[in-house]
Amino acid sequence: MMFRASCIQLCSSNDVSYNIKKTKKLFLKAVKQKTDFVLTPEVSSKITLNKKKLLKTATSMEKDIYLNEMKLLAKKYKKWILIGSLILKIKSKLVNRSILITSGGKIKCYYDKIHMYDAKLSAKEKYYESKLFTSGKKIKITNLPWGKLGLSICYDLRFPLMYKKMSQQGAIFISVPSAFTETTGKKHWHTLLKARAIENFSYVFAPGQAGKHCNGRKTYGHSLIISPDGKILKELGKKEGVITANIYPKEVKKLRKIIPSVQLD
Repeated sequence: MMFRASCIQLCSSNDVSYNIKKTKKLFLKAVKQKTDFVLTPEVSSKITLNKKKLLKTATSMEKDIYLNEMKLLAKKYKKWILIGSLILKIKSKLVNRSILITSGGKIKCYYDKIHMYDAKLSAKEKYYESKLFTSGKKIKITNLPWGKLGLSICYDLRFPLMYKKMSQQGAIFISVPSAFTETTGKKHWHTLLKARAIENFSYVFAPGQAGKHCNGRKTYGHSLIISPDGKILKELGKKEGVITANIYPKEVKKLRKIIPSVQLD
């Protein structure tokens, strides 16, 4: 059964209400494009790496205003939504969590980012997510109305075995919401995403953060929807916006039958 999927590209700030407004605007644009499934980027509601501020402002899933707004939108417009990720506080610890919402506005599944981005790109550009977040422990696969989805976030993209496990367990779609750095994005983003699609003969949905953020961080953008044979179906550049593509789940089964590599290690 064919369906339509949309990736929203944001340049999130530290103002949650402002980010909600921007997301809503782009969500409604996706609705006009007759979408069925909308995905937002990593850290959709707020982009900061300041642990003290996050510990003060982050809340539980029940209280998170961005999540609650997205649940209302999903229910009102009868669309499935994947919030790429939110920073949430669980028992005084922070997690980077991707959340899938049904077309009835209920939480279907969530995934906590497993691989922490600890990287020293230059003397000025360093990231130590392990000092911020408690990493997830479990790979998550869940059912959409059109087939199984494997959930991941950004830096997970560099760990192919994770996606192999997902596809061996029946995932035919992969979500990779990201806030990929400008520095590494222009070198690796397209190649890694196309590789994950081809290795697993899976559709890849990769909504990204784009531009210069209030904390000075620069993200790469170039949100992508990729076919299971590695073809870029839709791509955004550096600006906020939304892309929508037709998705044909049977394509995955067809390709996996022609080259039955997914079940082999």
